[in-house]
Amino acid sequence: MTESQLIQKLNELRQLPSETETVEFKEAKQGYDFNKLGKYFSALCNEANLKNKIEAWLVFGVENKRRDVVGSLFRYNNRPFLDSLKGEIASKTTNRITFIEIYELIFPEGRVVMFQIPAAPKGIPIAWDGHYYGRDGEELSPLNTEEYERIRIQTYQTDWSAAICPDAGI
Repeated sequence: MTESQLIQKLNELRQLPSETETVEFKEAKQGYDFNKLGKYFSALCNEANLKNKIEAWLVFGVENKRRDVVGSLFRYNNRPFLDSLKGEIASKTTNRITFIEIYELIFPEGRVVMFQIPAAPKGIPIAWDGHYYGRDGEELSPLNTEEYERIRIQTYQTDWSAAICPDAGI
């Protein structure tokens, strides 16, 4: 994404009436707990799948309620250290799923870090460190059984090779 596309995406996300199951804002002014980041990654992957979206977003450096840019120093001033987060997340998720991309934007008010998160693949709920997470509105929570099953059964399809074809000929 270009910088102008990122700014446009950030503005779209900031204009939402509230956080959703697929959009989360965190101030993360000084840093952010790695384990909690992983839980949000799992939750946002799973919720994007359940909402039929191709991606979800976790945004650092933006205040949750008013959506003001407050700036984040999360892994600041070291792009390789920020990029290494992809591998660190992959090491604890189902099938090594990780961020699509991690973007940085610099504003006069401070730095914003945007994590582009893929939807969980069809039929595969994403776990973080062996546990599946989801969201109930704006809240992080364990993925409930019904949602887990809704993702899991997405791969079950009719076996067309066993179907009778009345118009087929030999």
